[in-house]
Amino acid sequence: MDTTSFPDMESSNSGGGGGGGYASASAAASSSSSSGASAFNNLSRYENQKRRDWNTFGQYLKNHRPPLSLSRCSGAHVLEFLRYLDQFGKTKVHALICPFYGHPNPPAPCPCPLRQAWGSLDALIGRLRAAFEENGGKPETNPFGARAVRLYLREVRDLQSKARGISYEKKKRKRPPPPHHAAAQPPPPAGFNLMNSLQ
Repeated sequence: MDTTSFPDMESSNSGGGGGGGYASASAAASSSSSSGASAFNNLSRYENQKRRDWNTFGQYLKNHRPPLSLSRCSGAHVLEFLRYLDQFGKTKVHALICPFYGHPNPPAPCPCPLRQAWGSLDALIGRLRAAFEENGGKPETNPFGARAVRLYLREVRDLQSKARGISYEKKKRKRPPPPHHAAAQPPPPAGFNLMNSLQ
């Protein structure tokens, strides 16, 4: 495989907790696409990032040795892509033997590797999964939705959660209290006496 560098991706979304990422490489890939700049600017931030991610993945397939077509891409190739992106990561993931294993805020530097943050990978796969189907792919053949990819993301989440001492449990949203509709009773008619009405 060609070692063409892809910018790291962690700066492109807030879910990773590591900063930095492949945004610059994916931006370069998207700028070379044939779409007009004005149409590109009218899209939402999410849509722009999804397009950059899709173009970056397409470039990765072209640089693959041997080159790989999207129709032949499988979950195994997606995992290869995710592992390849780790070299651009900026999230410190402590090894089990590291004295800072499990500490969310280590007091000193350590030689543990930098990786792509789980949140960044999870968001990337979500965008690529959507882009695959928007570009004519069938949901049942979507390599980004493969079981192996889901299991890999779960494994990365669990490993990073333990190594970094950070819980990745979904935050429960506080639901607003139901609106209080006190049924307003109309006032009794003038001259109405409850005691007289009971007799």
